[in-house]
Amino acid sequence: MNRRDTLKAIGLGTVSTGLLLNGCKPGEKTTPDTATAKTEAVPGRMPEEVEREKKLMADKYFTEHEMATITVLADIIIPKDEKSGSASDAKVPDFIEFIVKDIPNHKLPMRGGLKWVDLYCLNHYGKAFIACSHAQQIELIDQIAYPSKAKAEMQQGVAFFNRMRDLTASGFYSTEMGTKDIGYVGNAPNKWEGVPLDVLKQYGMENVKI
Repeated sequence: MNRRDTLKAIGLGTVSTGLLLNGCKPGEKTTPDTATAKTEAVPGRMPEEVEREKKLMADKYFTEHEMATITVLADIIIPKDEKSGSASDAKVPDFIEFIVKDIPNHKLPMRGGLKWVDLYCLNHYGKAFIACSHAQQIELIDQIAYPSKAKAEMQQGVAFFNRMRDLTASGFYSTEMGTKDIGYVGNAPNKWEGVPLDVLKQYGMENVKI
């Protein structure tokens, strides 16, 4: 199993929780693309809900540097491969920006975690996380991505990366790209091809024409 599959497997356990957090169905967009241009009646939505969403879309929480860091981290967790695009291709950073504003309890842990990542890199590599080489970035991630193996002094980083991974998985697997990645098709009508031949033979009806 490669790193993408390992990180994805760890994160998949949190997807159901993430879907409950963001209240969307698989394949339904949760990024700013879902914004309604005007405060008007939307099926299943109250006007105040639409207005609140518009406000959340308009506000910005993360700085450009923080968003760049989130993008790199998200693509390390779910990089592009032969099966699907990366987390950023699915606009996961935008999802994280939205969900952090929608659920403010994420704000401080996320901002603090991003600062922790940069401080660690500054102390060990002399530059911020996004300026580090890919090898240096992975060296850090390998120390915080696996809680049972992490050293005690890395626990703050572990807690942050757990949250980052949860949000990334929740965002990615609630998009069309993500649901296709795991082969989820949802409720789809079956194609009736008649009674299976072995069943017809069992009842001596394989030559009966209807």
